[in-house]
Amino acid sequence: MKYLIGIDIGTSATKTVLFDEKCNIVSSASREYPLYQPHNGWAEQKPEDWYFAVIDTLKAVVEKSGVNSADICGIGLSGQMHGLVMLDESNEVIRPSIIWCDQRTAAECEEITELVGAERLMEITANPALTGFTASKILWVRNNEPENYKRCRHILLPKDYIRYKLTGEYATDVSDASGMQLLDIPNRCWSDEVLERLGIDKSYLGKVYESPEITGYITREISELTGLSVNTAVVAGAGDNAAAAIGTGIVKDGKAFTTIGTSGVVYAHTSHLSIDKKGRVHTFCCAVPDCWHIMGVTQAAGLSLKWFKDNFCLDYIEKAEKLNRDVYDIINEDIAKVPLGSNRLIYLPYLMGERTPHLDADCRGVFFGLSGIHTRADVLRAVMEGVSFSLTDCKDILTEMGADIKEMMVCGGGGASPVWRQILADMYNCSVKTIDQKEGPALGAAILAGVGTGVFKSVEAACDSLIHEKDIALPNISNNIKYTELHKLYQQLYTSLKGDFKALSRLDL
Repeated sequence: MKYLIGIDIGTSATKTVLFDEKCNIVSSASREYPLYQPHNGWAEQKPEDWYFAVIDTLKAVVEKSGVNSADICGIGLSGQMHGLVMLDESNEVIRPSIIWCDQRTAAECEEITELVGAERLMEITANPALTGFTASKILWVRNNEPENYKRCRHILLPKDYIRYKLTGEYATDVSDASGMQLLDIPNRCWSDEVLERLGIDKSYLGKVYESPEITGYITREISELTGLSVNTAVVAGAGDNAAAAIGTGIVKDGKAFTTIGTSGVVYAHTSHLSIDKKGRVHTFCCAVPDCWHIMGVTQAAGLSLKWFKDNFCLDYIEKAEKLNRDVYDIINEDIAKVPLGSNRLIYLPYLMGERTPHLDADCRGVFFGLSGIHTRADVLRAVMEGVSFSLTDCKDILTEMGADIKEMMVCGGGGASPVWRQILADMYNCSVKTIDQKEGPALGAAILAGVGTGVFKSVEAACDSLIHEKDIALPNISNNIKYTELHKLYQQLYTSLKGDFKALSRLDL
């Protein structure tokens, strides 16, 4: 029996999972670490914290499993995207990593757009300059911490810093590199033009691989620390969403998935490059060689329901504790009793501004149509429906770009709700399914490791064999017609309020 490891370096914790060759879980371990916010809008983490978490969890899964380390043939890496790790000539970390949700780089985004040109930037990197991406973070360090920038000799992403620590190799994969805004997305290589215009030394960047390719092997030092064999290969891996796509079987045209976590994502696989010139959705290289994915993002998906639950549902929480039940199960039971449309109540889920389709940092959450007849259950269902309208905006743009989505997988905390899955099926007008595997990015990373080490013939063949459907919600045509009309009104509300959102943001209160 051969074994594979998937490592997911997340924002709150690292999770390491050891799988057998059928991708059954043998053992797993996770370790949390802090996030630092030295100023409003900043977000940083210490790469050393990720490293110690990886070493601890690798050692734990090997020891707990009782598996002969010689039979662990490959490791796949996944993790949070966009974070900036800078190393000096001695390979020491220069400063804490500026991570994906940091918002300090608005001026640098303007600088990038001016230096490269908005249209040319879209042609090469498939995305407008965004504060979350890595390129603007590099320029921020150069503009604000020149002494640190002068020391820099290597620029890595979070999971690729871990790769360096495990193997001694400087490398990345095409999916994660896509979020740096330095990659030529159509040609799947670093863009000499963008690097030259931004004045970034190409030698600072690692070699770019396709996700299943082997990038190195475990060093003797790591072998002694973890119990792994020096013959264990480390493949390129993928960014978190690209790895989650592998872990849910989204590896062929016509397949897509929706994630309802804190934020929401609608992700579609495509074998043909497609770029939204308006910049409403991301186009990245995906973890399947020579393919891409297009992805829309809703900023406050599960966050919207959690926000309402935490602030207005304390009795639900108390009831759940007394009954030893999940509070969301009780909430779902009440929402299921409310009719479609929440008795003419519409929620705009813009608690954190919005990414797709508006790219508007100033828009904010709205309940429209509140009246004396509405109950808390009505409001809760309106929250679910409002988030689903936003996710439908994402799906519609992907369809507009040529993605022929025939079925939708769903994952994340919100995907566990039968009510929410049915709402999505009715709005999307396609089946919405779950799978019986739960590990998402870690599973996807392990599958990539299996392909790279010859355990599986290809990514597609592995997913066909290993990913199994569990629950399915089928669309109700009558409901879809009603939701289509409601969605039009939902979209009109943003248009009507756009100027008011701007005015609200400018108020001196």
